[in-house]
Amino acid sequence: MNGLIGKKVGMTSVFDEAGKNVSCTLVEMGPCVVTQVKTEETDGYNSLQIGFGDAKPKNTPSSMMGHFDKAGTTPKRKVMEFRNFNVVEKKLGDIIKVEEVFAEGDTISAIGTSKGKGFQGVVKRYNFKGVGDATHGQHNRQRAPGSIGAASYPAKVFKGMRMGGRTGGKRVKVKNLKVVKLFPDKNLILVKGAIPGHKGSFVILEK
Repeated sequence: MNGLIGKKVGMTSVFDEAGKNVSCTLVEMGPCVVTQVKTEETDGYNSLQIGFGDAKPKNTPSSMMGHFDKAGTTPKRKVMEFRNFNVVEKKLGDIIKVEEVFAEGDTISAIGTSKGKGFQGVVKRYNFKGVGDATHGQHNRQRAPGSIGAASYPAKVFKGMRMGGRTGGKRVKVKNLKVVKLFPDKNLILVKGAIPGHKGSFVILEK
């Protein structure tokens, strides 16, 4: 699995070959640093550990400081491991740029943490329609969840019942996104469609 860690810059739109306006997401991809190389002989599998985003040394544990010093790089905020990274042969401390992994027209997947929306009811959380009118004494029940279980049998509420609760703030993976354009000089990549997360959040692109 080939991929890189990046930071979501924001959304924009471009015109495709047919003249249609397409919504796109701009992501700053790297440059990423190889912080660890795992091999079949030493670890039982092949992978590259990649770091992105500078962190303050005072906010980095001493064990991780030694880890980054071994790679000859500054502390990183985000570290991710990619198994069977087979684009090019990389060594400890090498820089991986966006054009080495992705190309225009590639189909990729994006992983990020969705925007947190706090505690929400069933209408916003699960698209319930609520009560359609305010008749028969239901003056304040338009957005209520309604019945949640039977009485004597099963005498409980089944696990997984859709009710109000915290919404968003979860790891989300969006598949089958298309790379529209690369900007190697600025380490930017333009992806067709939306990527989970707010502006400035970390995202992972895989191919």
